[in-house]
Amino acid sequence: MKKLTYLVVFALLTVACKTDKENPSTAKQEPVVFDGIDPSIKPGDDFFHHVNKTWYDNAVIAEDQVGVGAYRFLNIPQQELLQDILEEFSAKEYPKGSVEQMVGDFYASGMDTVSINNRGIAPIQPLLNTIDAISNKKELLQYVANQLKTGDFSMMGPHISADQKNSSVNILHLSQTGLGLPDRDYYFVEDPSVKKIQDAYKKYLTTLFELVDEPNPAKKAETVYNLEKQLAASHKTRVERRVIKENYHKMAVADLEKSHPNIGWGTLFETVGVNVDSVDVKQPAYYDTLDELLASVPLADWKTYVKANTLSSHDTMLGKAFNDASFAYTQVLTGQAEQQPRSLQMVRRVDNQIGFALGQVYVKRYFNEDAKQRALDLVNNFQKTLEKRIENLDWMGDSTKTKAKEKLFAIKKKIGYPDVWRTYDVTIDRDKFFENVVALRQNDFEYELAKLGKAPNRDEWHTTPSTVTAYYNPSLNEIVFPAGILQAPYFDLHADDAVNYGGIGMVIGHEFTHAFDDQGAQYDKNGNVTNWWTEEDYKKFEAKTQQIVDQYSNFTVLDSIHLKGALTVGENTADNGGIAIAYDAFKMTEQGRDTTKIGGYTPDQRFFLSIARIWRVKTRDEYLRNYVATDPHSPPQWRVNGPLMNFTPWYEAFNVQPGEANYKTEEERIKIW
Repeated sequence: MKKLTYLVVFALLTVACKTDKENPSTAKQEPVVFDGIDPSIKPGDDFFHHVNKTWYDNAVIAEDQVGVGAYRFLNIPQQELLQDILEEFSAKEYPKGSVEQMVGDFYASGMDTVSINNRGIAPIQPLLNTIDAISNKKELLQYVANQLKTGDFSMMGPHISADQKNSSVNILHLSQTGLGLPDRDYYFVEDPSVKKIQDAYKKYLTTLFELVDEPNPAKKAETVYNLEKQLAASHKTRVERRVIKENYHKMAVADLEKSHPNIGWGTLFETVGVNVDSVDVKQPAYYDTLDELLASVPLADWKTYVKANTLSSHDTMLGKAFNDASFAYTQVLTGQAEQQPRSLQMVRRVDNQIGFALGQVYVKRYFNEDAKQRALDLVNNFQKTLEKRIENLDWMGDSTKTKAKEKLFAIKKKIGYPDVWRTYDVTIDRDKFFENVVALRQNDFEYELAKLGKAPNRDEWHTTPSTVTAYYNPSLNEIVFPAGILQAPYFDLHADDAVNYGGIGMVIGHEFTHAFDDQGAQYDKNGNVTNWWTEEDYKKFEAKTQQIVDQYSNFTVLDSIHLKGALTVGENTADNGGIAIAYDAFKMTEQGRDTTKIGGYTPDQRFFLSIARIWRVKTRDEYLRNYVATDPHSPPQWRVNGPLMNFTPWYEAFNVQPGEANYKTEEERIKIW
């Protein structure tokens, strides 16, 4: 059904310094001024609001946004830069197959809402006719298999990546799927806010059926919902899915054929072009339940379920009525008051679907190569800093330290953009938006399928260069910092070190620490899930990790909603480690060893102020409620206050005293990395 993905990235919607739209990374900028400090809030009571409360009180969330601040997939200046490129290319003719033609015509096809509305349901009607003609469950599964090729993952959740126990080869993984609500718990929680979301989802399904003239649309929506609820009962929770070894089950296809006769794995794999003798079934209970339901649930109900999936997978590719139905559901889930302009919707779609073509142009126009070298220097320095921290750990033995340092220096660093750009073997027609989206989805499927059985491409990127984000990939033991994040306020070639080390520095330290969080620590230097720890050291590590879980589980938002410490433990560990690593690296700079004030603040104070500023955010309550329920990151307030209450240099910088709300004794302060 409706798959809503919330990407937590380090985007900033409000830039605190002057930005040159033509090339923001090279613009001359004034010294960063930390204005808006609220002296009525003591740093030790709530550092996040001490720094950000004035901004927070004055920030206005646009009607077409769910929040403002350090938030969302692309920041506003970034969207404007990409939109400028797309508007330019869509207004001219370029050679067929060129980057300019593909991104320009794709954008133009999506902006032609008159043609899209006039076509109505015609583009999707052949699929609906195919579903109507299905006469048995074998044909049903044949349809499902064919739809996998176009990105419609209704019953099946396939992806191809490295084998967790042999990272030198890519294998097929199958994950649980099949739901339209954001999480399995949404089908079972008795809460007024969740009931409102359930009702909105059912209304969304009802509207989809109405728009294609299905009889009894509300009844069919209920059929889909009830079937999803049965599938949801088999799903592992998000916390359970964090346990790496319990979500890896390599099985022979021959055995799957025997245990799941109703799925018919051999036929399904043949249809999609997969030739394998084994696969990793990450959550077997889901597929066990699916096989049982395929036998017990009437064919008519399954056809209704598949039709709902087909409609929801294509709704935003159809006319205004379908877009409105999709947004009405999103509105209840997130609190967003208005739809974004079509142009911004298309900027995101182009970047999502053909972003490495668009990214080539973005990098040429807007990325400063000096920033790439400076960022690489920082990453190398942070690597050495973490090595020293590992050497000085009082809870880890020498043999484990040796292995940890081997892994640390095996980490591959990717900065700015790929050395080799992905290409798209697809024909884009500016008059056929629906077909363009499907063609790009098919190209994605073929691109992924070509990896099967081969060694992972260690030069491949899994985010576009214009995206404001960063990530660590444990299977490839790599850290990635795209061009999008290498700009103010995270990274500023003209700012003092305190600002950069507190900004991009925390991000770099955070990503390094992911190699050693509760999940990353289970992978060795080559990306294999193996135990490289001594038994005693790993027990100590688990005990410290549990401290993080317990501490964050006591934090609340919206007055009474507790954070899920077990869900967010990896990101919280990385935040705590990231600040500590960044601070140590900062103290090795000239400014870090100095005490000269800038703007009335010492270097150490500016370092911590910078950390609080990059997590500046204000969201709608509906969005925050769903965020806490489903996202592995803590809300921004606790990405600042949480790690700082564990970090002694912050206490010293702001004279935090006993009795203040976030004060912890030395013994209570958690230190892992």
